[in-house]
Amino acid sequence: MIMNEKLISPIIGLALVVGAMSTNRLDAANAPLVAFEEQSTGLQITIDGKPFASYHKPSEEIPRPYFANVITPSGIQVTRNHPPIEGKDSMDHDTYHPGIWLTFAGINGNDYWRLKKRVAFDRYIGRIKGGRGTGSFTVSNYFLDSKDSSGNRIAQEISEYTIVVRDGYTLLISKSDIFSSQSDIVIGDDQEYGLGIRVQTAIEERNGGQILNAEGRIGEEGTYGRSTPWCDYSGAMDGAVIGMTVMTDPLNFRPSWFHTRDYGLIAANPFGREKVAGGTESAVVVKKGEKLRLGFGLAIYSATEESEIDREAMYQDYLNVIRAE
Repeated sequence: MIMNEKLISPIIGLALVVGAMSTNRLDAANAPLVAFEEQSTGLQITIDGKPFASYHKPSEEIPRPYFANVITPSGIQVTRNHPPIEGKDSMDHDTYHPGIWLTFAGINGNDYWRLKKRVAFDRYIGRIKGGRGTGSFTVSNYFLDSKDSSGNRIAQEISEYTIVVRDGYTLLISKSDIFSSQSDIVIGDDQEYGLGIRVQTAIEERNGGQILNAEGRIGEEGTYGRSTPWCDYSGAMDGAVIGMTVMTDPLNFRPSWFHTRDYGLIAANPFGREKVAGGTESAVVVKKGEKLRLGFGLAIYSATEESEIDREAMYQDYLNVIRAE
């Protein structure tokens, strides 16, 4: 039996923390410049003139938004190459797992994770703002009930992304609302929901990398289906330890269960109560005019040794930032 649940409304926040463990603030006048180059495909984002990430609008090949080719301050790319390179990268799920994304396998039965239906770019809201130590942009998208652009609008997504540069890491904060002014929307129960990441092939668990959660459980076997404040993927590459820590906002309407795989995937999923956690089937109803709001964080780091990485400190830093907001 499907259980309908009315949502609470904490803001959707996706925070990406990139780099070392320091939390030192930079002098604003001397902080590196965050810059955006607008292109037909989306935005190229740089910090101090160096690549940070690309934000992609939905396309014919991948009809939902995502970040790709995300790079640490030390210059090592931590997400899998997009598109993956034959002979160098794992080639599975090449379009499902482009880098970093937030999406849903079922809104009113429409599957956006597996690219069966389209998320349509609407517009940037306001000005794309670069600056010393910080930058931001806001984007509006629509979830459609078709694979092409001819379908009906099922729900709207408005996401504001803010990049803040720290000493040794970068913080990317996303605040998104998902809602419909036309009708109720129902979000179902599946493995494929929430904030997903795909790491570099070299640090996949099956290639010697490590999955670790906040309780100290390791590996796909130890972490899959567990509810935990954060879950991390890391490994050695180019003479450094690199990784990403996926973190959840404690104000979410319920905790996330983690969908973890040895081939480089972590997804923080608050909707898979049956399919991920093994509980009773769930359906979350967002009433007409109400908003679905969730919070996630992602720490992206590099270090010379594993002992230098304090994942719990990064999680606490993420919490401090969202509490201040």
